[in-house]
Amino acid sequence: MKRSFFCFFIIVIGFASCSQYEKLRKSGDYQLMYRRAFEYYEAGDFIRSGNLFDDLDRVFSATNKADTLAYFRAMSYFKQKDYLTAAHYFSQHYRDQRQSPFAEECEYLAGYCYYMMSPRPELDQANTDAAIEAFQIFLMRHPESKFAEEADKFLAEMKDKLIDKSYLTARLYYNLGQYKASINALNNSLDDYPETRYREELMYFLLRSSFLLAENSVPARMKERFQSTVDEYYSFIGEFPESKYAKDAQRMYDRADRFLKARPDEEEE
Repeated sequence: MKRSFFCFFIIVIGFASCSQYEKLRKSGDYQLMYRRAFEYYEAGDFIRSGNLFDDLDRVFSATNKADTLAYFRAMSYFKQKDYLTAAHYFSQHYRDQRQSPFAEECEYLAGYCYYMMSPRPELDQANTDAAIEAFQIFLMRHPESKFAEEADKFLAEMKDKLIDKSYLTARLYYNLGQYKASINALNNSLDDYPETRYREELMYFLLRSSFLLAENSVPARMKERFQSTVDEYYSFIGEFPESKYAKDAQRMYDRADRFLKARPDEEEE
């Protein structure tokens, strides 16, 4: 019975609180709304603080309160983990109020919001690209910022994610047996990220894709494609002579070489 009464009491208090909050939003007492918005923020009620800051945005847009209000409006959404909305308001703040004491932090946090929205490598990387652009611009403008070290760390992490994405995309085509597409994707990955940590694997799968494409070709295309296999073998083994893939690479080379030697003067149709 006591527990039921306590639950009922909490519900009543909650409804009363909601009623007071809605009355406050409709009151037109903007100074009170402004004070209460910060009280809600300090209490960790970021949904209510954010809503009140939204309500007050135009009211105080041309006053000396606008700068602080805009910052805490963005922070309210940031604290809710609504990173898309927060990124919008942080970006708007540093664009519109460059002289604000909050501008540098807002510019950094806009990039951080995109960083937080960046998905795992196999998914679309639009937010990763946005984070990279934001952090690059931030570091160019604020190389001595207290946020610079973190921005640089997050920038490197996002670049690594794009490398992972490129590698996984190339491997996906290979795994699906789409060897032409795999060759294009592998070459693109190597061109875009020549220093990638996946370079050995990418070159190995480029060799395997070339070999398997030749093996599964119509006779008229086999000579050309086995020649490509030989070329890829020399590129791979020249760069990674001690590779763990060396034996398999040698096997593919031997097969391609035997084919080419057996048909030295064969003309392709």
